[in-house]
Amino acid sequence: MIKPSTFSIVAYDSQTESWGIAIASKFLAVGSVVPWLSSNAGAIATQSYANTLFGIDGIKLLTTGISAEGCFKEISKSDQDLDLRQVGIVDKFGGSFTFTGKQCHDWAGGIAQPGYAIQGNLLASQNVILEMEKAYLASEGDLADKLYAALKAGDLAGGDKRGRQSAALRIVKTGAGYGGFSDNLIDFRVDNEADPIGKLADMMELRHLYYDHSPMEEKIPIDETLIRNLTPLLIRKGHLSIVNFNRNEFLQALSDFIGYENFEDRFDPINQTLDKPVYEYILRTY
Repeated sequence: MIKPSTFSIVAYDSQTESWGIAIASKFLAVGSVVPWLSSNAGAIATQSYANTLFGIDGIKLLTTGISAEGCFKEISKSDQDLDLRQVGIVDKFGGSFTFTGKQCHDWAGGIAQPGYAIQGNLLASQNVILEMEKAYLASEGDLADKLYAALKAGDLAGGDKRGRQSAALRIVKTGAGYGGFSDNLIDFRVDNEADPIGKLADMMELRHLYYDHSPMEEKIPIDETLIRNLTPLLIRKGHLSIVNFNRNEFLQALSDFIGYENFEDRFDPINQTLDKPVYEYILRTY
C-alpha cells in the first residue's frame, strides 16, 4: 500500500469560528486523502497508511461535541493496523489531539496544543514539526495565512525526506463558501508539482488579490491617468469599440472588464475607484 507520508497542521480559529488543515507530501493528490473538515464540528488529518474511515466516522463524532481525544479513542477501536496510523484532530471547541503509531516511519511525531495539532511522518527530522509550530504562532495573518506559514516552514526545514509532490489547504466556516451556499471557505489543492508549496503560494496570492478589500488610502480614483492607461486594454478586449468615448462609456467598459475578470469586490463604480493591487496587477498582466 502506498502511504501518504505527510506533514500537516490542523487548527481552529476561535475568533472566526473556522477550522483548517494544511498538508504537504511526496504523494499524489494528498489533499484527496488526508483532510476531513466540517464547520461547527472540527477537523481531522489522517495520514501514514491513512485510514479514511477516521475522517468519515470521526467528523460524525465531532459533530456531537465529543472531544478530540475522545473522538480518536472511538474511531481507533476497530483498527487492526493502528500502529501504522498517524492522526491529528481539533474538535469544535478547539481541543486538540495527535497520535503517531509505533510503526510510522522515522522521523515521526507530533505536537498538540489548544487550537492546533501538528504531525508528520517520514520527515527529515523533528525540526520540521518544531518550525511549523513556530511559524504558525508567529504569523499575524488570518487562519489561511497562518496555516500556509506553518506549511512553508515545514518545507524549509526539510519536510518529507523523500521530496515534494502535492499540497493542500482547506478551511471551513459556516456559510462562508461562494455565494453563502456552502461552508468551504478555501479549498486549494496542488496535486502533482515539483514545487507544490510554491504553487500553493501563488494561489494564496491570488486569493488576496481577488478577495481582499483595500483601505481608502489604497483606492485609485478613475482619473485621466487611469483612463489613459486602461483604454488600449479595454479596446483590445472588445469592451470599448471606439477611441472617442465619454466617461460613462469608459466606466461601463471598465465595469464589464472587471466583471469578466472576477474583480467585482475590488471595484467601486459608485465612488469610481479601483483597488490599487488590482490596478497594478492589470497593468502588469494584461
